[in-house]
Amino acid sequence: MVEGGVLVEGDILLTNEMLTSQPEYSMLRVGQEEQYRTTNLVNTSSGTRTITIRVSTSLPSAYITATDELIRRYNAENLRLRFSRVTSGGNIVLSAAPSGAGYLASAGFPSGGNPYNQVLVNSGAIGTANASTYIATILAHEVGHCIGFRHTDYAGRQYSCGGSAVNEGASTVGAVYIPGTPTGNDPNSWMLACIGSGANRPFNSNDRTALNYLY
Repeated sequence: MVEGGVLVEGDILLTNEMLTSQPEYSMLRVGQEEQYRTTNLVNTSSGTRTITIRVSTSLPSAYITATDELIRRYNAENLRLRFSRVTSGGNIVLSAAPSGAGYLASAGFPSGGNPYNQVLVNSGAIGTANASTYIATILAHEVGHCIGFRHTDYAGRQYSCGGSAVNEGASTVGAVYIPGTPTGNDPNSWMLACIGSGANRPFNSNDRTALNYLY
């Protein structure tokens, strides 16, 4: 338990509101390493929508560099979602994680058609090296959760994390297969549950398929 809900799968906050909701489970498919989304997405029915991201002053300047890179990665895909960094306000705010946090970063899923509004970042564990590769990948992953993506290896996260097989389950937010994504292993997806220190995972072709299908 953490403030406001429950932390699951290592980096996802399920809010109390989500825990009491009753999602629609149509199209649910439990498989291997396909791409998955939640039943909650960001509403883009009015056309292209800009999501603003602010980096809290509690984080080192390397995280501004990393945020600019994650924004570049998303915007290069020409989605209905566009991202922009701001210095005040922000639809998504990157803030320092509580002292002693046992994760690299954590986020939640969309609610009410809006992205989850916060990413907590354990900068002490991540460090400041490789801002435009390693850190940008971590932050892009958490923003992926904020706009509705589950872990690519949700059905068997040992693929990226090691250890015994673990199926994260649909939880209360659903795990909906994204058509067109593969049924085999995808060792380079930006939404794998775990990442090695210093690794870089820009969007691969399967990630692009998933992003373009949803947005």
